[in-house]
Amino acid sequence: MPSAHRTAPASGIDDDDATWWRQAAVYQIYPRSFADADSDGVGDIPGITSRVPYLATLGIDAVWLSPFYPSALADGGYDVADYRNVDPRLGTLADFDTMLAALHANGIRVVVDIVPNHTSDLHPWFQDALAAGPGSPARDRYIFRDGVGDEPPTDWVSLFGGSAWERAADGQWYLHNFAVQQPDLNWANADVRADFVRTLRFWSDRGVDGFRIDVAHMLTKDLSGPLPTQAQLDALPRNGTHPTVDRDDVHEVYAEWRAVFNSYTPPRTAVAEAWVDRSRIPLYASPESLGQAFNFELLQADFDARQFRRVVTENLELAEASASSTTWVLSNHDVVRHATRYGLPHPERSADDLPLRKHGTDWLLSGGVEPELDRERGLRRARAASLFVLGLPGSAYLYQGEELGLHEVADIDDAERQDPTFFRSAGLDMGRDGCRVPLPWTSDGPSFGFGSRHAHLPQPRWFGDASVEAQENDLHSTLTLYRRALALRHELQADEELEWIETGREDVLHYVRPNGWRVVTNFGTTEFALTESQVQEDHVALASSETPFGHVPGESTVWLRPA
Repeated sequence: MPSAHRTAPASGIDDDDATWWRQAAVYQIYPRSFADADSDGVGDIPGITSRVPYLATLGIDAVWLSPFYPSALADGGYDVADYRNVDPRLGTLADFDTMLAALHANGIRVVVDIVPNHTSDLHPWFQDALAAGPGSPARDRYIFRDGVGDEPPTDWVSLFGGSAWERAADGQWYLHNFAVQQPDLNWANADVRADFVRTLRFWSDRGVDGFRIDVAHMLTKDLSGPLPTQAQLDALPRNGTHPTVDRDDVHEVYAEWRAVFNSYTPPRTAVAEAWVDRSRIPLYASPESLGQAFNFELLQADFDARQFRRVVTENLELAEASASSTTWVLSNHDVVRHATRYGLPHPERSADDLPLRKHGTDWLLSGGVEPELDRERGLRRARAASLFVLGLPGSAYLYQGEELGLHEVADIDDAERQDPTFFRSAGLDMGRDGCRVPLPWTSDGPSFGFGSRHAHLPQPRWFGDASVEAQENDLHSTLTLYRRALALRHELQADEELEWIETGREDVLHYVRPNGWRVVTNFGTTEFALTESQVQEDHVALASSETPFGHVPGESTVWLRPA
């Protein structure tokens, strides 16, 4: 094993804390939509640095940066042209180092996105592959196949719509499970494996604390035999031997990465974005593999007590099985914001009827959401769900803007949309632009303080009332709620366990942490009376809604401090 690396000590960061990630509050930043320092309409690295005081005041433990690498933005930066650099529109490596130092100085660790399933079609490797032709070593870094006459090798469909194969000028076809501009890499190729190890070391040596692995379940593929049809592919069990997803041999890659991570002090962390059956999650979260995996089930759950309890119970069991901690996610850059999800009508579903797919809330977007949205109810439920989640053992991943209670931006003209899912589906899937609209920092201005000119995605007028400036000094604002919750979270945390307390109502959940802190969430609409021992006023440490003495209002959460 390589000799251990140690980065220079940074103020506010404990280099001896190897378990910081287990119950961390991690704030996801989508760089192009966070803050724009050079006023070109696109967020950038210096913009993030300028907002470090805000992040420190919020009380998070780490930030996760979505891709900031050179990219043609065919897929919001997830089409990477250079894994060891910064997109010139977002800054420089020196800007990155300045941002990293500022975050570390404020006790905030940094996790960066790694996109290993595919590159951009502008990546030098892919350009070499196109030029070198069939059978070349350069082409072997990707997945090229001969077609069937003038047709592609199979009828496989891209996750963004349309064929998963694109024809090169010489007649061969290359595989792209996402956009045409995102050719899949061949992870059986030694060059590919070695180059990603170099990338992991490059960022780790700069002081990055961890990595979020994009579509971690899709890297390795076995296309050695006759290729199945799409229908046959869909019917195959996903038990480790599927030709294209969630293969057991992907963990050979991650074992090599784990050796790299463990060569640093403290070990670098990793979290897998793995859309797999829950029984397979421990493979990604084990200490021998990536160490942690996203639990996406609350992204797809309704505001429903039975669904929430089932998701929490099962995922804590999975975390224990893998010796990891679980993760809780209510919003991210791929799904409708939860303040909007909870304010929309939805089909009745049981606790066991949650879908599992990469973009699991696309049903919400069909035809737009604004006419049916109950904004007040959605926000009330979102605040309650957020407090419920922040009280749980495990890591909490927060998406930029959820601390402001932002809703999805539904009203975007077709000509202003950017997400390839919208265009590849001919507008049937509205895409993810609505959750990626740049943040509002001030109550007015051309981009509500995001920059000094209009933002790259249009911001609605109501953003002013939801801005940081509008909420900063409001004791009842969602921003204040998040700040108070994140400050109290460190007191609430203890061993990674909880005990369910029966409430006598199916729509009310009550759990207690080992140190005596209690969380009660009323998913129903009628008040829930606390027990006599809980009604002392000083026991209520925090509430998502105005709380009558001794009661939890409908669609609300309270935190109860032990006596």
